[in-house]
Amino acid sequence: NYMSNRVMHFEIQAEEPERAASFYRKIFGWEIEKWEGGVMEYWMIRTAPKDSKESGIDGGLLRRPKECKPPEKRQAVTGYVCTIVVENIDQTIKLLEAEGSICAVPKMALPGMAWQAYYLDTEKNIFGIHQPDINAK
Repeated sequence: NYMSNRVMHFEIQAEEPERAASFYRKIFGWEIEKWEGGVMEYWMIRTAPKDSKESGIDGGLLRRPKECKPPEKRQAVTGYVCTIVVENIDQTIKLLEAEGSICAVPKMALPGMAWQAYYLDTEKNIFGIHQPDINAK
């Protein structure tokens, strides 16, 4: 039973899907499995265990078409950006930087709501990280 007009799936394009899968497994603990039998090369992403009661969505990973170039450094965002809720934004930032992830927008307070930052994955895709915190200022 789907709710109309709700985002229910996301996709990440990658020059090297296995490299991207390794990055997202290591940083966020996502389960990523290659989907066999599809009409195209595709990996299914589960952001929480199948029986989890956590809210959120799952997605997919696919090879970026050769005619499409990855975003350039400091290029403005021209599409949707997914933001991932994390328990500890500072620990997540340390993990990201240890993996060589580039900061797009440094950690900032969303006053009375959360801490937010934006980073690039191994494929130069921008994503957000978000730690809820009513004391953020």
